[in-house]
Amino acid sequence: MKFKNSTKNKIGRYFPNYIDAEGLDAGILETENAFSALSYKRQINRVKTYKWHTTGKLDNTFMRPALIKKRPLLEVDWQPLLFAELGRLRSEALQVSVMDFGAVADGKTDSTKAFLRAMGQGGRSVSIPEGEFIISGLKIPSNTELIGAGTTKTFLRMHDFAPKSRQGIRNRNRYLGNRSIRLEGFTLDWRAERFPEKEKSSVRGIRSSGITLCNVKFGLVRNICVRNAGLHGVDVTSAYYSYAGDGTTSRFRSRYVWIDDVEAYGFGDDGITTHHSDYVYITHSFLHDPSGRAHQTGFSNSNGIEVDDGSRHVVLHNNYTENCFGGVEIKAHETSSAAYDTQIIGHYSKRDNRAYNFRHIGHHKENDTNTLTAIGIRATFLVAEEPQNTPLYEESVPRALVVSAYQKVAIHHFCTVSQSETPVIAIQYRARYVDLAHICYRGIAPEIKTGQGVHLEHVSPVNEWSL
Repeated sequence: MKFKNSTKNKIGRYFPNYIDAEGLDAGILETENAFSALSYKRQINRVKTYKWHTTGKLDNTFMRPALIKKRPLLEVDWQPLLFAELGRLRSEALQVSVMDFGAVADGKTDSTKAFLRAMGQGGRSVSIPEGEFIISGLKIPSNTELIGAGTTKTFLRMHDFAPKSRQGIRNRNRYLGNRSIRLEGFTLDWRAERFPEKEKSSVRGIRSSGITLCNVKFGLVRNICVRNAGLHGVDVTSAYYSYAGDGTTSRFRSRYVWIDDVEAYGFGDDGITTHHSDYVYITHSFLHDPSGRAHQTGFSNSNGIEVDDGSRHVVLHNNYTENCFGGVEIKAHETSSAAYDTQIIGHYSKRDNRAYNFRHIGHHKENDTNTLTAIGIRATFLVAEEPQNTPLYEESVPRALVVSAYQKVAIHHFCTVSQSETPVIAIQYRARYVDLAHICYRGIAPEIKTGQGVHLEHVSPVNEWSL
C-alpha cells in the first residue's frame, strides 16, 4: 500500500500511540466511551414513503467502533461480508485478458468496445496489462473485476471526444443495481483539460466523475489513481442525488463499499465522496490539489474527503489530505438529510483551508430550522497542519476544526500545527453535546471559539505538544 505507512508515520509523530495496535484501540475506545455518554435529540417520529424518497424515522443505530484487536487490519463490523463476497467472485470468475478482445495499448486506439466485450454480462476477472488504453467510459456489470498491473504501469485515459457527462467508470445498472465489483491496480485519467479552462468541468447530478458506484452492493476500489476528474475522483452514491428535504433519504443506495489506497488530484469537486449510501469504509488514501473547476471561480467547496447528503455509517481510517478547501467535510445541503454516524480514526490534514468541517447547511444559524439528522461523529487522532487561505474559496477564513449544527460529537486526540498564525477551533451555530479532549498544539496555540446556543459537554485544557 503506497500511502498506509507514510500517513501512519505522519500522524504517529504527534500521537505515538497511533502506531501501536494496543494504543490505537485504547484511543478509539476512550473516544467511544465519551461518545456513548453524550445525549442527542432526534425529532423524526413518523415513517412515510413516496416516489423514490423515504421520509420519517431513518436510523437510530450507531455502528460499533472499528478496532484492530491485534490484527494487522482495522476492521469494521460488515467487512467480513465483503471479504466473503469478493472471495466468491474471485473463485468463480472467468479469468480473461482485455487484450484477447481487441484492446490496443498504444494510447491512440479507442479500446472501449474491447473492454465491454471482455466484461460481457459479468462473471469475469479482466486483467489489464501495462500500457495506455483510450476509453470513452466503461459501465461495469455485476460480478466483475478489472485488475491492472499497477498505477504506474496501467493507464486508462478518456477519449478526446468523450462527453463531459460521461463517468470514466460506472456500474452498469443505476436503478436495478449491481453487486460485487472490484477495481484495482490502474490510473484513470478523466482529463478535464479536454474542455476549455473557462468552462466548468462537470455537468449536474452524478455525472462527470472518475469512478461512480451508484446502487452497488459490495464494492472494492483499491490501488487506484484518479487524475483530473470533472466532478469527483470516486463517488459512492445512490442512483441520483436526492434533495427532497431534511428527514428524507434516497432509495437505490450503495452499501458495503471499501475505498482503499486511492490517490486523487485535479478533481473538480471532491476527491472521495459519499451520498445516500450506507456502510462505506475509506482507508489509506491521499487526496490533494483539486482544480475546483466544477464550481464558480473563487467559490469552490472542493474537499479531500466529503461524507455528504444522507450517508450513514461511514468509517475513515488513516487518510491524508493536502491543499483542499476542506480536508474532511461531514455535511449536507439544506434540502437533504445530513450524514449520520461517521467515525474518523487517524487523519492528517495539511494546508487545507478547513482541516475538519462538520456542518448542515441551512440548519445552523439563528433563524434556520433545526436539523433533524445531523447526529453522530466520533473522531480520534486528528492532525491539522497549517490551515491556510485558498484561491479555491477566497472568502473562507482558515479553521483547524468547525462544528456547526451537529450533535453528539466526540473528538479526542486533536493536534494543531502552525508556525504562521493562530489556528481556530470553532464550535458554533447550534452544535450540541460536543466533547473535545486531549487537544495539543505545536508552534502557536489554537484559539477555541464557541458560539451562542452551543452545548459543550466537555473541553479539556489545551497543552503544548511534546514527546
